[in-house]
Amino acid sequence: LRTEERQRLARERREEREKQHAAKETQILEKERKAKLQYEKQLEERQRKLKEMKQKEEQRRAAVEEKRKQKIEEEKERYEAVMHRTLERNQRLETRQKRWSWGGSVTPDSESKTALLSTASKRSTSTANLKQAEGAVSKRLSSSAALLNASDRARRSQLSPLDSSVISRLLAPTQASLARSKSAATLSAD
Repeated sequence: LRTEERQRLARERREEREKQHAAKETQILEKERKAKLQYEKQLEERQRKLKEMKQKEEQRRAAVEEKRKQKIEEEKERYEAVMHRTLERNQRLETRQKRWSWGGSVTPDSESKTALLSTASKRSTSTANLKQAEGAVSKRLSSSAALLNASDRARRSQLSPLDSSVISRLLAPTQASLARSKSAATLSAD
């Protein structure tokens, strides 16, 4: 009887241990399953965040690129407007300078001066009279050049650096044409 009792108790203990062992096994498997699920969730969350960050970065880049293109377009339009205004001013200046130069329209005052110069050169062949005529012509040319320079300086003080550099480049041939006019006047006086 004692032996049977012992065997029964041993069997019960064994069964209890097996139950505990199975319960532990189940707990471990459950923990592993939960940990796997947690890891997968975290992985999905990380991938989602990375995707969102990538999209935001792409949107930011697109916005920056759009802004840059818009700025370039605005700069281009501004530059074209400045160039258009500069060309208009230059045409107005050219028209005025033609009026003031020897090659432009002749006013009655300049006609009388030209007539006086030509009669003086015809009547007298002396070098003194020729020098006087040349002096008068150069005086007139220098005064018109001074007038041009003064009006240019006044206008340039109101212009931007880009406009004034463009205008000064465009005015360079005008000063050369004044020199040609002076030499032509000297030749006609001769």
